[in-house]
Amino acid sequence: MREIITGYRIDCVWHFTDGANIASIGRQGGLLPYAELRRRGVEIPAAGGNDWSHEADSWAGLDEYVHLALIPNHPMLYMAKKDGRIKQPCWLKIDVSILAVEGIRFTCEVANKSSAKLLTWEEAEDHVDWEVLFTRTDWSDPAIKARRQAAEKSQILIPGGVPLEKIVGKYRWLAGRYS
Repeated sequence: MREIITGYRIDCVWHFTDGANIASIGRQGGLLPYAELRRRGVEIPAAGGNDWSHEADSWAGLDEYVHLALIPNHPMLYMAKKDGRIKQPCWLKIDVSILAVEGIRFTCEVANKSSAKLLTWEEAEDHVDWEVLFTRTDWSDPAIKARRQAAEKSQILIPGGVPLEKIVGKYRWLAGRYS
């Protein structure tokens, strides 16, 4: 784990949400898994997932994890914006120390895809395409572009939640850019 983090100079990971959810995240003390939000009766102002994804997560037990991205770009945000679920996109920057949480899992694709495999850290070291995510590559090369698009679907699954103190930054989409 340490070799991947230091070797690729990973200093944070990311979570996308809607700006309408920020106050609720603060009231709850951080990011909570969807199942915990349901248990607490928390109404989500702007859920990123749709009914299908919530059901798929629940069926697979993935609703007990907070889903994070390795970089601030994930195809699920594009879909959530396109479907109108996310109107005020916001990326939360999460301290890299969250990657030391016991029970962390990774996927090389969207986690609730039926063929997605949950990986341990050790397995993720060999299966996540760290190179194309964290080093300079020639995106004009179709093969590298395809690798990058596939790697952007990778997810980090944090059991139990992400405490507020691990959220170290917030970037909202304003006037065509994040600020």
